[in-house]
This record gives sequence, C-alpha cells and structure tokens, in this order.
Amino acid sequence: MSNSKLTYRDAGVDIDAGNRAVELMKHHVKATYRPEVLGDLGGFGGLFALNTKYREPVLVSGTDGVGTKLCLAFMTDRHDTIGQDAVAMCVNDILVQGAEPLFFLDYLAVGKLEPEKVAQVVSGVASACRESGCALIGGETAEMAGFYAKGEYDIAGFAVGVVEKSRIITGQRIEPGNVLLGLPSTGLHSNGYSLVRKICFDVKQAKVDDYIDSLGKTLGEELITPTRLYPKVCLPLIEKFDIRGMVHITGGGFYDNIPRILSDGCSVEVNTEAWPKPPIFGLLQEWGQVDSREMYRTFNMGIGMVIAVPEEQVDEIRADLEARQEASYVIGRVTKGSREVVLKGGVFGE
Repeated sequence: MSNSKLTYRDAGVDIDAGNRAVELMKHHVKATYRPEVLGDLGGFGGLFALNTKYREPVLVSGTDGVGTKLCLAFMTDRHDTIGQDAVAMCVNDILVQGAEPLFFLDYLAVGKLEPEKVAQVVSGVASACRESGCALIGGETAEMAGFYAKGEYDIAGFAVGVVEKSRIITGQRIEPGNVLLGLPSTGLHSNGYSLVRKICFDVKQAKVDDYIDSLGKTLGEELITPTRLYPKVCLPLIEKFDIRGMVHITGGGFYDNIPRILSDGCSVEVNTEAWPKPPIFGLLQEWGQVDSREMYRTFNMGIGMVIAVPEEQVDEIRADLEARQEASYVIGRVTKGSREVVLKGGVFGE
C-alpha cells in the first residue's frame, strides 16, 4: 500500500487552474454589469436591486443549454461563440413575454479545466450579455474529472427578466386578421443539430473544414454561427407598438412553436415564399433528402422570431425596424381555426 497522501489534483480537480480561470474571465464579467448589480465577483450569490420604475414588476425566468451544437465547438476547436448560443436561447425565450433581460447566470462543466478555453467560452457569454443588456451576475465552473471526454464540456444558462404585469405578452389578444412579421435568423441557431450532424457527417461524410461554394465559407464556419440575440431589436417595438404575441422559433420549428401562443379559435397561414432562405437549409434538405414538413418542424428556416401585430400597425413597425437597419418580412396572418399552422408557397412549402 502506498503511503503517499492524495490530493484533489490527484483525483483530477485542479483548484489552482480554477482560480486562474476566474482571473482570466473577471474583466469579461465585470464589463456586463448594470447599475443595479450590487457587490463584486466572487460572492456566494449575485445581488441585483430591482429598478423601482416598475409599478407591478413580474419576474420572468428561463433556462436552456446549447445541446448537440456543442459538438461543432469541439470539432472546429472554436469556443468563443458557443456562449452566445447559451445566452440567446434564454433571453430570447423570456423576451417573447415582453420581458427586459436583467441578469444571467451560466453553468459550465468540464472534464479537465483549461483556464484559457474556459475564458474563451465565458467571453462569448459576456459579449452576448452586453448585447442583450443584461448582467452576467454569476456562474459556476465545475471540473468533473472522468465524466466528460477529453476536450469536451457542457454549458447551460439561466436568465431573469422583468415586465410590467399589465404588459405581459401572452398571445391571448391575438385574433384573426392579425399579421405575422418575421425577423431573420443568422442561420440554424441552436436547433436541429442532431439531424445536422447525421446529414453532414454521416450521410454526406463532409468535414468541418470543407469549403462550400453555396455558403461562401467552410461548413464548420456556417454550423458554428451563433444564435441571434433579439432583445435590442424587439424591446423598442414592445414599448411603442401593440405587440399581440411573439414566438421564438426553436426546436419544433414553425409547427410546434407558433401554436404555443395562439388562443382557441385561431390558426395561422404562413407564406413560405415571403422571405429569403439562407442556403444552409437547401443544402441540408438536398444532402439528407428531408421532406419540407420535416424541415419546417425541425429548423427555423431563416426566421428566428415571429411577431403577431394588428394589420394597421404593420407599416409603422416595419418602418421603425428599417430605420434601425433591421430586416423584417410579412410572412403570414392569423385566421380562424383550431391552433393549426398551414404553410403555403413554392419554396419548401406545401
């Protein structure tokens, strides 16, 4: 029997590396702080003073991860964008209820803690928090020796926002005749990557560094493109216009997400020819021989956020977006029905 004394490092957990990671990420985190943040980095809990401008503040929370898209970070060895995916999946979800994102927390679990890599991931989280207007108020980096394969990790996020009780967006005021506006995505965002991996790397047997002419970049560069952040685009609209409902198009695509905000007696018709499709979607459909319904049930197809508005406000809302150099498309309208989504059109449509 050995007489040597075991340490935590012998078991695969390096406390010194953890401390170094904190030092490397500290300036990224502090750059996200809002005036409401109290205290400093390193406490046991994050402190946030709720702004008293709200008469009846309602806190809205959301949590999500990045999922299978993490494999692209491992395959491309690029770790500075995946944090944006974690933030976007959370803040976009609470945004659809009218909430202004206030603060965010992240959870990063690794097999072996590499401070520089952790700092890259957190820098992406922090950058996305700044763009979304929320503070990165806390987080956890867990070193779990032997639990993850070499070089792999997992990340999840938790967002909290606030909305005036009287201005919560529920979708209950949506009615037939309302118009659906679509805000473009940056591509695949963070959904459907199990199918993407199967199509690209099993069926097509492509490599991440393959240059694809139709994409104008390598396959890896396209697939690692981070999820778009919508708060700064949509919050001004929520303040100025009668936004009846909002849908973050994530897993489940059009067919499963849009009905979540429809009241009884309402359906929607979507014109699939109303917006340009990023080429990655046509490529995936061709490579995988995927039928159109499956495409629209799995992917966002180039529309990351759908907004239901009264018809008489459409032109004004689109003018507001155009003035801020934001694209939008009239993609459909609300009809009488039983919470169904009917897609019409010749480009991937039925």
